[in-house]
Amino acid sequence: MGKKETIGIVLITLVLFVWMYFNTPKAPVQTPRSKATSEQSVDTTHAPGGQKSPQMTPRISEEGNADTAAVNRYGMSFARLATGTEKTITIETSLYTAVLTTQGGMIKDWTLTKYKTWNGGPVELVNYKHNGDYSLVFQSMSGKLIDTKGLFFTAPFTNGEVVKLKNGQTFNIAFALNVNDSSKIVREYTFKGGFYNFGSNVVFEHMSRYIANYQYQVTWQHGLNYTEENSVDESSFSTAYAYSGGEAVTLDATKPGEPVKQQVSGNTKWVAQTTKYFAAAIVPETRPADGAYLHGNEFHLPNNGLYRDYYTALEMRFEGRPIQSDSFMVYIGPLEYNLLKSYHIGLEQIVGLGWKWVIRPIAEYVMLPAFQFLHKYIPNYGLVIIIFAILLKLLLNPLTISSMKSMRKMQALQPMMEEIKEKYKEDQQKMNQAIMNLYKEYKINPLGGCLPMFLQLPILYALWAIFRSDIVLRQSNFIWWIKDLSIPDTILRLPFTLPFFGMNQISGLATLMAVTQFIQTKMTTTDPRQKFIVYFMPIMMWLIFNNFPAGLNLYYFVYNLLAIGQQYMLNRKPMEEMLVKATPKKKKDKPSRPTRPQMGNRAMRRSS
Repeated sequence: MGKKETIGIVLITLVLFVWMYFNTPKAPVQTPRSKATSEQSVDTTHAPGGQKSPQMTPRISEEGNADTAAVNRYGMSFARLATGTEKTITIETSLYTAVLTTQGGMIKDWTLTKYKTWNGGPVELVNYKHNGDYSLVFQSMSGKLIDTKGLFFTAPFTNGEVVKLKNGQTFNIAFALNVNDSSKIVREYTFKGGFYNFGSNVVFEHMSRYIANYQYQVTWQHGLNYTEENSVDESSFSTAYAYSGGEAVTLDATKPGEPVKQQVSGNTKWVAQTTKYFAAAIVPETRPADGAYLHGNEFHLPNNGLYRDYYTALEMRFEGRPIQSDSFMVYIGPLEYNLLKSYHIGLEQIVGLGWKWVIRPIAEYVMLPAFQFLHKYIPNYGLVIIIFAILLKLLLNPLTISSMKSMRKMQALQPMMEEIKEKYKEDQQKMNQAIMNLYKEYKINPLGGCLPMFLQLPILYALWAIFRSDIVLRQSNFIWWIKDLSIPDTILRLPFTLPFFGMNQISGLATLMAVTQFIQTKMTTTDPRQKFIVYFMPIMMWLIFNNFPAGLNLYYFVYNLLAIGQQYMLNRKPMEEMLVKATPKKKKDKPSRPTRPQMGNRAMRRSS
């Protein structure tokens, strides 16, 4: 391996390391169960336009003066609705168990049936501390900010009632906020067994004298509960979205204690929030929203953990008609690409598959379909990854063969290059010219070993994105100690955390991958002066990949094994046979033009 090749490989490695470093959690930390995690969150309820709103439950003084507190908060028209008796109803389906409450007419609890948290607990996505989510917010004519989550609705069911739905069965329930005898807000829900989404209608009856500014918000105010062991990693995926103008606008709260917000104007087709593997989205169906408001903040958790809390709201137009009805579709479930794409509204864009213009198309239209196709016939995802690595190796074989041959030729050329350097050591210009002539003589491209590696980088990044975010790998068992392909396969916990790399454990597959990297590098490095490469690259790969998902390390381990076998076969060919001098091109003789006869000869022929 020549000097230029060495520099190229080091640069490629650095590019890979830097990209992965800034997209990887630095230190896995344990977080409490989902409910405990949500208790660490901070109340971040916000008003239309980004104002901080008051708490949405009436404060009762020690003297019991509840009416005064309610009037101060909600005004005379809504104060009496701030007290009441809460009733709940439970809807059980094959996919989730939902609990609805008359306080706010909201979703109080949403527990997924087919998923578990990292420690075996139920996946409860709704933040229970705030008594639920999915409420309406508007400003009253008296200037009060009204959040319906603090008001009590009426509903025709008995407290604790349970409704069980088989796949395909539907159930309708309506919650009414009776402002007076003729004015009310009705929240209607339609659930269907076998689907993660449900229908939601908001009906305003004679509310024009109570709602100001001709606007109201449909909100999801308190994010989603975390479900994974590493809260730092999960926070890196926790994002708020608004789909407007044909693209998804994103909001990331990346600095603890520094809130971020974004106002989206124009037709908005949906808003959503995500954690690493789950999402909640609100989609207007009657007409697009007039805009959206996103707000987020990041908070510290115990044991160096992190938690991101988001507020997302659709800004809907209130027309002041006697009766106004707006329909919405609400999705609360897994971040499963095909499922989200089936809604045909661009909701699959909230699945993290890498950079939009380079990496995502490869992951979305090539890697992910191939991965899913293999799983149709191979149930174990570990075996799928192994087969996938073999197929991808075959696909990239022309590039890797070209790279290996180029590096082998450079090794064979090394003695001649040393002679030239010794001969022209006093004249740099002549030395460079002689080396270039040598490349030309043996038809060698000095960058031939690096260019194929650069061409493979987008593919590697696409694989990285899939292995980190695809929910099908979550808690997917392989063999032996590899119990979950979506997280590091830890075989030893360290009593300290290595700075910069955030390494506090040792991954078995990362160690095996580093060993194969060492063998492969040693097979391609013959120059004693480049000995540091043999150790530098495997050690760096080991340090970085220790925090990567087991599925990704399994892929690289198998890929490296195949590359070692390929390199071994190539190295068996004698070094001398690798060098073939370029044959000079022969100049083709130009056909001679026939001699034009002279006029005198023509005259003689005519006369004869």
